[in-house]
Amino acid sequence: MKTKGAPYAFLAPALVLFAAFLAAPIVYAGYLSLRRVKVSGLGLGAGARTEVWAGLGNYARSLTDPEFVPSVLRVGAYGLIVVPVMLGLALVMALLLDAGRTRVGTFARTSIFLPYAVPAVIASLLWGFLYLPRVSPIVDVLDRVGITAPDALSSSWVLYAVANIAVWGGTGFNMIVLYTALRAIPTDLFEAARIDGASDIQIALRIKIPVIGPSLVMTFLFSLIATLQVFAEPMTLRPLSNTISTTWTPLMKVYRDAFVRNDIYSAAATSVIIAAATFVISYGFLKLVGSRAFSQEN
Repeated sequence: MKTKGAPYAFLAPALVLFAAFLAAPIVYAGYLSLRRVKVSGLGLGAGARTEVWAGLGNYARSLTDPEFVPSVLRVGAYGLIVVPVMLGLALVMALLLDAGRTRVGTFARTSIFLPYAVPAVIASLLWGFLYLPRVSPIVDVLDRVGITAPDALSSSWVLYAVANIAVWGGTGFNMIVLYTALRAIPTDLFEAARIDGASDIQIALRIKIPVIGPSLVMTFLFSLIATLQVFAEPMTLRPLSNTISTTWTPLMKVYRDAFVRNDIYSAAATSVIIAAATFVISYGFLKLVGSRAFSQEN
């Protein structure tokens, strides 16, 4: 006996969780972004602070905040470092593992992937102490061989220090995705190419990389979204250095406005702006390269 409502019963738990923990917070953030607090008199006593309609005022304040644009530019520079380096390393490692040049394939895959299993806060703390000149063993080793190590947490190097943590933690995940895609390619293609005299490099450039184009697009998109949402690394390193401000990234500005200044309305507006920018950039990227990358699947 078939029940028409059975599929909906199976979907119900996921739909409830989605509505409660994703859709509802998004809607509530949008609501808060259109409100503000009106203070009467000294703001003391019952009814002295009331919530009123603000329209697009919070969005105007967020976009015209002198600290917002520099934080966006800083994240842009961070992304220009992290995304190409991380995906480049992941692709090279995946190609080397797939080519069989490493005799310890399982150990190598696990070792490369392991940093991804370390939470971002823990990884930032570990690297933070490696960056501090007074406690870093790396600095001690370099000093003993006569090399002066740069201050990784100085204003000139802190961007690269934060980017290094992201590359260290994210390369393994992307490598596994690309390696899995490479293993799905039929070996007949490689054998035919070798019979025609193609080298391993030619096979990688002309067969493997074009075939795993959809996986490259997916990993690039995930990395792009993670870049726009960078928060844990600079927030964790901030107590160790005075070069990271409370608005070093847009999400850090959201945190400051919401939990330091107690201005949840401005924080909600900035959050909506970040979410909208993430969606537009991601959608634009997919429209730009998606048709070419996924054409082989049609």
